[in-house]
Amino acid sequence: MSYALERWHAICDERDPAGLNTLIAENAVFFSPVVYTPQAGKAKVIGYLKAAAEILFNDSFRYVRELRGTSEAMLEFTVTIEGIEVNGIDLIHWNMNQEITEFRVWLRPLKGLEIVQQLMATKLSAQRYAAQKTQ
Repeated sequence: MSYALERWHAICDERDPAGLNTLIAENAVFFSPVVYTPQAGKAKVIGYLKAAAEILFNDSFRYVRELRGTSEAMLEFTVTIEGIEVNGIDLIHWNMNQEITEFRVWLRPLKGLEIVQQLMATKLSAQRYAAQKTQ
């Protein structure tokens, strides 16, 4: 297993996104299942992953399958959110420095996608508001 993937699993297992700052590359890109445009840049990627962690990292979150390559992995997960069973895939790419450069997420079923979209919108709005207050 790559060091980047080990670090990602540790963040998930500990339910603590604090390690993202040293794991995400400066030029990273996040592809959300609910946002049309890719989110480019370390700060944006970390913001999306932190918001997702607050929503997804409950006691039911589990990776159930993993396919690994030399610089990428596909991780299938399940989680129950507000009584809805959500199934998803994280497709993660990393560079030679063991930093994540690309993170793509797919979710199903539609009802699960809709609840995640609503919760993510709330979390991301709160992040933007907090960032504006500190400026």
